[in-house]
Amino acid sequence: MDTKLQRSWMMYDWANSAFATTIMAAVFPIFYNSVAAANLSEGAATSYYSFTQSIAVLIVAVMAPILGAIADYSAAKMKFLRFFAYMGMAGSILLFTVNEGNYILASLLFIIASVGFSGGNVFYDAFLPHVTNKDDMDRVSTKAYAFGYIGGGILLAINLLMIMKYSWFGLPSSKEATQLAFVSVGLWWFIFSIPLFKNLKEEKVVNQGKRTKSYVAIGFSRIGETFKTLKHYKQLLIFIIAFWMFSDGISTIIRMATFYGATIGIGQNDLIAALLITQFVGIPCTLFFSKLAKWISAKKALTLALMVYVVIVILGYFMTSALHFYLLAVCVGTVQGGAQALSRSIFARMIPHNKHAEFFGFYGITSKFAAIIGPAVFGITAGLTDNSRLGILSLIVFFVIGIVLLQLVNIEKGEQEAKALEDQSDRVKVKAK
Repeated sequence: MDTKLQRSWMMYDWANSAFATTIMAAVFPIFYNSVAAANLSEGAATSYYSFTQSIAVLIVAVMAPILGAIADYSAAKMKFLRFFAYMGMAGSILLFTVNEGNYILASLLFIIASVGFSGGNVFYDAFLPHVTNKDDMDRVSTKAYAFGYIGGGILLAINLLMIMKYSWFGLPSSKEATQLAFVSVGLWWFIFSIPLFKNLKEEKVVNQGKRTKSYVAIGFSRIGETFKTLKHYKQLLIFIIAFWMFSDGISTIIRMATFYGATIGIGQNDLIAALLITQFVGIPCTLFFSKLAKWISAKKALTLALMVYVVIVILGYFMTSALHFYLLAVCVGTVQGGAQALSRSIFARMIPHNKHAEFFGFYGITSKFAAIIGPAVFGITAGLTDNSRLGILSLIVFFVIGIVLLQLVNIEKGEQEAKALEDQSDRVKVKAK
């Protein structure tokens, strides 16, 4: 395969991971709590922030499968990727305008940026089978996540230094430094997306026939067809349900960890520094999971990562100090990238070649609907009890169910199911001619 094309694809992970680290995980949650929602009570601030997360992923969850189907039919994955990426970049930069008490504006801009980030990832993920082959998917997928850890970690380190030592940069306070950090995310995202936008050329769609309906109608129609045919992809269906469960836990930890730490009294610098540790621990560990998948199989490696998450959740419930948060950050960095990368590559191996974006739309909607439930439960629990520890502990259920279901998946059989139905579809097209 073209290694330049693979590197270009991986660089998008480097680019947009700046949003995942600086805005989603590290800086924005603290900024929201201390600045944007400064006039709200602790419980109200937690609830508003949690519901902001849920609304953002709900929008993407509803849009993702339709957009994926449209992109497959029109060969417009790159156009959609650009559109959502630019939306995310703009939303990130505009967070610069948020000041004390502007929690509604902060929520709206975060939702816009988050929709751009998550929507773009639907189409970015769908390009994985285009830039590599089946045998190399685990390696390319995990290496891309490692690129993301490096890129997101470098910018987070720069922003952490800027926020802690704002006077070195000629800034009046950490608030202005934080606002400038949001701008840096948008610019970083744009600059390092250029290789992908320049080098990846999408294949033209052939044998689609004359289009007689709008793309939206086609999208809904194809999603309906996919729902009907899912019964033929039994192994894929089991994996989707398993992924739905454990992805809920992973996504909630990513989105809520820093906010949770802030509510129990851990300082801003400790929170951001711990997440920086997660990034750089994640680089070698994500690459290690690529090797581990070859040694013991991708399914067993993913299962191991999920078991570590169960331990993380239990320890998180008892966390009381910055040292505890640092230790948990190391644990998360050990397994986070590996779990996400292997989930993506396992899924990619069990889908038909001619419906990449459509099925990655399902992959996206699965993870996004899961991401709605976790933060929502977290927010409701915090609002009713004024204590977020029970919300953290409840995540064990999602990981345990996900682990059990994952053991029922036969990946090789899933590949055979996808190939058989793809061949059947090709025969139908030939007869139609």
